[in-house]
Amino acid sequence: MKLNLVSVAVISLLSAAPSYAGAGDSHGAGQDEHALTTSFAYQGKPATEATKAHNAAVAAGLNFADQEAFNNTRAKLIAKLDDATAALLADKFEFIGDETPDTVNPSLYRQAQLNNEAYGLYEVRDGIYQVRGTDLANMSFVRTDNGWIVFDPLTTYESAKATLDFALKHLPGGDKPVVAMVYSHSHGDHFGGSRAVAERFPGVKVYGSHNITAEMVDENVLAGNAMARRVSYQYGNTLSQGNTGIVDAALSNGMAKGQITYVMPHYETNAQGQKFEKLTIDGLDIIFMDASGTEAPSEAVAYIPSKRAIWGAEVMYHGMHNIYTLRGAKVRDALKWSKTINQMIEAWGGEAEFLFTAHSAPVWDNDNILSYMKLQRDNYGFVHNQSLRLANSGVVMQDIGWEIQKVIPDSIQQAWHTNGYHGTYSHNARAVYNMYLGYFDMNPANLNPLPTREEATKFVEYMGGAKSVLKKAKKDFSQGEYHFVATALNKVVIAEPGNKEARNLLADTYEQLGYQSEGAGWRNVYLSGAQELRIGIQSGEIKAASADVIANMPVTSLLDYMAIKIDSVKAQKHSFGINLVLPDINETIYVELANGNLSNIKVDKPKAGANLTVTLNNQDAIAMNLGKVSLKQLFEAGKASYEGDVQLLDTLKSLMVDFDPRFEIVPLPTQAEADANQKIYYQAQPQHDDTHWGRRHQH
Repeated sequence: MKLNLVSVAVISLLSAAPSYAGAGDSHGAGQDEHALTTSFAYQGKPATEATKAHNAAVAAGLNFADQEAFNNTRAKLIAKLDDATAALLADKFEFIGDETPDTVNPSLYRQAQLNNEAYGLYEVRDGIYQVRGTDLANMSFVRTDNGWIVFDPLTTYESAKATLDFALKHLPGGDKPVVAMVYSHSHGDHFGGSRAVAERFPGVKVYGSHNITAEMVDENVLAGNAMARRVSYQYGNTLSQGNTGIVDAALSNGMAKGQITYVMPHYETNAQGQKFEKLTIDGLDIIFMDASGTEAPSEAVAYIPSKRAIWGAEVMYHGMHNIYTLRGAKVRDALKWSKTINQMIEAWGGEAEFLFTAHSAPVWDNDNILSYMKLQRDNYGFVHNQSLRLANSGVVMQDIGWEIQKVIPDSIQQAWHTNGYHGTYSHNARAVYNMYLGYFDMNPANLNPLPTREEATKFVEYMGGAKSVLKKAKKDFSQGEYHFVATALNKVVIAEPGNKEARNLLADTYEQLGYQSEGAGWRNVYLSGAQELRIGIQSGEIKAASADVIANMPVTSLLDYMAIKIDSVKAQKHSFGINLVLPDINETIYVELANGNLSNIKVDKPKAGANLTVTLNNQDAIAMNLGKVSLKQLFEAGKASYEGDVQLLDTLKSLMVDFDPRFEIVPLPTQAEADANQKIYYQAQPQHDDTHWGRRHQH
């Protein structure tokens, strides 16, 4: 690449910056040449008799008579969503009705019905309100002396703007300004709409949990390309809403489309290492408690004494959360999570009368709050302690997810709000195992297995060939033994990607496993795999990193990301050092390429003997990152300078690879096969029936 096309790594890392993928946001795999018009939607096959029987057995063990969560969700509605706000999310799930379809696990469908009730502005108590049903999270409003504090301004600029407009029309005192915003933690669905609030109220003061900006960047940059692709599976971005597609996202029915933004906090809570910090925001006392290392690496919960209200952030919701999230993230600490809830109980449980959170409906009355919090506490404690008990008894990772489900106490089993809609007991138990013992179970056979393709080839050979595997798989499929069918056919399709019969049966198998799954993420992963086996990678929701997010990525984080793009085989032939001087923030970074590896470190002054020194302001580097200016233009304008061998920038650029955002997860069909299957699986979208709008409109 020529210099005038921004060849400097430090700056062209800028053009290669990954998209943000927080816990509640979604990325598609890019536009697809097979994508059909929006009047058509992918439709799966019906449930098999085995799946119907499985789901009927699940339903028989569920306590549908317990309607407390529904009553809480419906309670204290002030105003239903108008057309503009309903269009963000709620209208997409109008198909959810009273009867559970055969193609959805009854427990998951009940969660979808519960989330479908969220449809407007609700009162938590006098002075605290929430808008629910417009995005993955709730937007909460707390009254102050002169206006409002917004807690967690949703995922996108578009959803936050529409939700804010709606709320201010209906809030008691909605003519008052938003004086402050609070980000509970470092996931995108809790700060992504912040720019919409700041644009309407430029004087708003922003509060974030300790180290939120750094954690927001670090959690998603280095594995950003892989995570973005995986997010499309976990959240089913390319699936259609409906009974054979997405029915729920566990935390709400789904998420709104749009752009993630980020307004830098003016103040970070608990930044001095204190567990509790009391702040007065526009006359309102709030006690913040550091909860970092639970659901997010940066998180805070809070208590508002004058309201007797606990702000639970995302440490609690009406379901079990992820200890390991399927999109990919560092394993979370289930024990710390349990202990954090216990600390909240100890600090505020004696007097709290209201509990509101970033997802789900509030809980009212002290007895109910204590019971709810203790079960949440003990559920995460159970996952931690029993996973380790099983591990210490010799149960290995592959088995521990099955075994932990046999030892769930009745009190936890029977409580709806501990169910595995987001995080399942199975993958959470494996996460605890991995956190303490890693991926290896000490069985020598698992120490150094063959690569997947070679292993699959030998597996099929040992099984007597693909025809033999298929014959056995068809028999097992007919008997509903889907788990091993998936294992065996996956080997066949990896070994023989062109085997259409195996591919189609594997897709059918994944689909039935999806229909049986209680976890929303599990359902979406299975159904996404089935869809891609049949028709290839489809377009989905794309949320690229916004100017706000890019502007707050430290140069060192971008350099770390750039380092993983270096082709070590090519790079081993080169060795040089570059000083990057950023005068406006008084930082100097030394970047060194050696031994096929790119490293960087902050230094007090430029290193003598460096092959190149580039000087430019950090703000200009950000402008380059956003594509507003080129390095050549900065040189010509005298805003940047260099000393040494500037051609090293071209060399560095030539050593970097471009990641494929659409990399293969399951073996993909040929284009001809995908085209043929689209005619089978794409059907006209059903029209909304105004006479049946689902549960939320019947109450």
